[in-house]
Amino acid sequence: MTSDELKRLIAIIVEEVAAAAGPRPVVRCACHAVRHECCPDRLRCVLDAGATRVGVHATGGAPADIAAMIDHTLLKPDATRGDIEQLCREAAQFQFATVCVNPVWVALAAARLATTAVRVCSVVGFPLGATTADVKGYETRRAIFDGAQEIDMVINVGALKSGDLRAVERDIEAVTAPCRESGVLSKVIIEAALLTDDEKVSACTLAKAAAADYVKTSTGFGPGGATAADVALMRRVVGAEMGVKAAGGVRDLVDLKAMVAAGATRIGASAGVKIVQQARSG
Repeated sequence: MTSDELKRLIAIIVEEVAAAAGPRPVVRCACHAVRHECCPDRLRCVLDAGATRVGVHATGGAPADIAAMIDHTLLKPDATRGDIEQLCREAAQFQFATVCVNPVWVALAAARLATTAVRVCSVVGFPLGATTADVKGYETRRAIFDGAQEIDMVINVGALKSGDLRAVERDIEAVTAPCRESGVLSKVIIEAALLTDDEKVSACTLAKAAAADYVKTSTGFGPGGATAADVALMRRVVGAEMGVKAAGGVRDLVDLKAMVAAGATRIGASAGVKIVQQARSG
């Protein structure tokens, strides 16, 4: 570590100690105009100095039962009403955390699962993330109105890769704000396969800045799905308290265990029934 890097690290530690003493006004960094404590450059300095965890304030933990950490997912565009009803029956039988469905099916899923502990998760800005923040906000509110209890939103990948981090933060906040108001969990899909490691760090810190509950690896419709390396990086960035969801390509119990070992606390999978059956027979 160079002398300048050491000085920066000391300054950050002093800031954190001061913050613990009481509330302070929101200050935005000059480089990206995001909250100073969530600035990707600032966080990257801490990681480069050797930190393995960075504390955050969010929700999401590791449930004891495998079924309770799976979002039983069906997001195919050709899914039929019968397919969604079958998804809900399976979710009720195996007691998955949620069913994850496209917005058009939220009301149906909510009705079918009303007497169970299974929650309904829906997606916003899916699968490209390339719509405007106000549209994502409306889509979120409509899904919540229809019965969604969790929302998985896709970030504005193009804005992130253009370096417009403030736009990405506003994009995420358009979803997390109505979720907080309604007591709904929010998950931020960063589509890791499209990003460099530095961009993954930025995306995760921006999700933290917007007070999301989880970061999520993938849509399952991108060029690649979840990898243990991406999950480990995301966990390292967001710390121990924020949720990390691995999705895309988790096809069996071996895949699930690899993601959990890397730091995932929720799994998105269409193979949930198979995974639980493998766990129970093993």
